Amino acid sequence: MSYDLTIEPIGQTIAIEDGQTILDAALRAGIYLPHACCHGLCATCKLKVADGQVDHGEASSFALMDFEREEGLCLACCARAESDIVIEAEIEEDPDARNLPVRDFAGTVTRIERLTPTIKGVWVTLDDPDGMDFQAGQYVTLELPDGIGARAFSVASAPSDPREIEFNIRIVPGGRGTTYVHETMREGDRVRITGPYGRFFVKKSADVPVILMAGGSGLSSPRSMILDLLSDGFDKPITLIYGQRTREELYYHLEFLELAQKHLNFTYVPVLSHEPPGSDWRGVRGFVHEAAKAHFGNDFRGHKAYLCGPPLMIDAAITTLMQGRLFERDIYTEKFISAADAQQVRSPLFKAI
Repeated sequence: MSYDLTIEPIGQTIAIEDGQTILDAALRAGIYLPHACCHGLCATCKLKVADGQVDHGEASSFALMDFEREEGLCLACCARAESDIVIEAEIEEDPDARNLPVRDFAGTVTRIERLTPTIKGVWVTLDDPDGMDFQAGQYVTLELPDGIGARAFSVASAPSDPREIEFNIRIVPGGRGTTYVHETMREGDRVRITGPYGRFFVKKSADVPVILMAGGSGLSSPRSMILDLLSDGFDKPITLIYGQRTREELYYHLEFLELAQKHLNFTYVPVLSHEPPGSDWRGVRGFVHEAAKAHFGNDFRGHKAYLCGPPLMIDAAITTLMQGRLFERDIYTEKFISAADAQQVRSPLFKAI
């Protein structure tokens, strides 16, 4: 059974299946609704039901209070239609968004490599010969067995090869999903992925220099973006500032050095925070935000910055960028967060996080 879901102010009506959330129905129709945690905790996807009835599902009573429910509000990531419904949502217009519909894909794990002591590269070849159309910087969910469920991972490969999708997955102590990937997943395993998701992509239409700041396995999206920009002939300066603790953890280092040699508009600044003093490392030591401040002389005007990495790194990077006269409209971070992250306090400097 299905119902009609009408989305205002665009006036578009789509089908929503029985048991399907409003968010999932919209995304699969190529209509982007603001969202973040997808667990009913962060309230990013809150919208108004102007007509019809919904089941609020597992929406948190803190993210969606009783009086808000009575006023017709719901969380799109949890709400399911119980009749034909009309919703009023904030539809973001972005000239760089392709608004690709979310789809389900089956595939085979064709390669697994140890990139660092804590990060594995996983390559999945999709059954669909056309692969998955996506924008560099987006992410997918990977369905894992044994009751683990779906986990979100950024795509590390370039959109130019849509059939072979690469993930860089860091093991999280106590995390069932990443532990399964590191200890149990094998080449030849059959998997399912769903995507693409997210609004994290380069604003190419701005036609300004790009700064990418990454730490840890947060390199995935920036790598995809860099490969895409360079193959697309983007001619403005592109600077990657990438931080790890030690040289052993610095992956794709040689690839970026080679890209910097080949492309005059690409600059690569690796930085290590805990490299032993006596090692032969001759590069930058310290943290990503410190390296960025030194490299740009504390002046980031005229750029757009894209940040990926641990929350502390992102907060420090935002502070540095804003002190260097780059402001919120030109700073972007990945939007997908876990159920645990959704309950954490975000940076007071940056309301969009």
